[in-house]
Amino acid sequence: MSETAAPPPPPSGEPPKVTLDFSPGLADYLAQAGISLAFTSYQSGYLYLVGHSPDGKLAVHEAFYPQAMGVVGDAQRIYLGTLTQLVRLENVLAPNERANGKHDRLYIPRNMQVMGNIDFHELGIRADGGVVVVNTRYSCLCEPSLTHSFRPLWKPDFISVLAPEDRCHLNGLAMVDGQPRYVTAVARSDVKDGWRPHRRDGGMVIDIASDRIVAQGLSMPHSPRWHEGELWVLNSGTGELGRIDLDSGRFDPLCFQPGFLRGLALFGNHALIGLSKPRDGRFEGLALDETLAQRGEEARCGIAVVSLETGALEQWFYLEGAIGEIFSVAVLPGVANALTIGPQSREIAELVTFERPTWES
Repeated sequence: MSETAAPPPPPSGEPPKVTLDFSPGLADYLAQAGISLAFTSYQSGYLYLVGHSPDGKLAVHEAFYPQAMGVVGDAQRIYLGTLTQLVRLENVLAPNERANGKHDRLYIPRNMQVMGNIDFHELGIRADGGVVVVNTRYSCLCEPSLTHSFRPLWKPDFISVLAPEDRCHLNGLAMVDGQPRYVTAVARSDVKDGWRPHRRDGGMVIDIASDRIVAQGLSMPHSPRWHEGELWVLNSGTGELGRIDLDSGRFDPLCFQPGFLRGLALFGNHALIGLSKPRDGRFEGLALDETLAQRGEEARCGIAVVSLETGALEQWFYLEGAIGEIFSVAVLPGVANALTIGPQSREIAELVTFERPTWES
């Protein structure tokens, strides 16, 4: 199935022209699982929400945010990292309320904290509700500060100083029991952009509780996730999803998908994987290019829904046209058909909501 999506134009120019191609069963899968999806494309600068409408069709909505990157959320709240800001979006609808008669969630930006150009990557939400940010430019994990751009929380022990130099390309974060636990980096480097020559096999997964490298020899790994007692990761440079054996440090691939894999959400027995098309000059020399050539396949941009038991592709959502890269993928449990309005949209000025007055309590 396919249709053409025409997002509202961003302030900077014309909207990206994108054709959507998705599996016939995707809407039914989302409905049966009781979830919607959120994903970002920093290339286009959009946050996308994918759900199912009351008539059973796939529903896609979007909002413009400059360089939309890491996204994480639930039925009531979404956090999004952008070019310079950490954005908090809140659902303003009551449980039985519907926007336009069909949307069960309406996510509105309520706080946009300026943290500067720290190169936001993945985000995590702690058990106490605090947000953890992968600060790639400064090679650390951090959180927002009331006074400064950020408050550092952790850095790899091989990083000697916090500097705006993207030394190891720290990029992914796995939360365990509501706390940050595992991160991915492209290489062990303590110099500016030192990770770039080691993209093919310098990648690692680090346990931040012990500062121990639990896996290495990976190719541009991204998006570590802890799920049902196992650590999963995308070995992006080979196009593989797999598990990390924490005893041996071995990466056990489950499946290959035709793209640079980045952005992963695990829900039940499925992995929802973001696929991107390799950029010329940036991802050349990776095993992914060789594997695609051997298989006679072209890289795709979109989301693959894969069985965690067999590795088989069960559903898909592909984009063609002006968008070739996806960064982050999140599952929104309990959400059917969400709508969102961006901070620079025409509608945002007139969409005013307020809490119940105290005199009506």
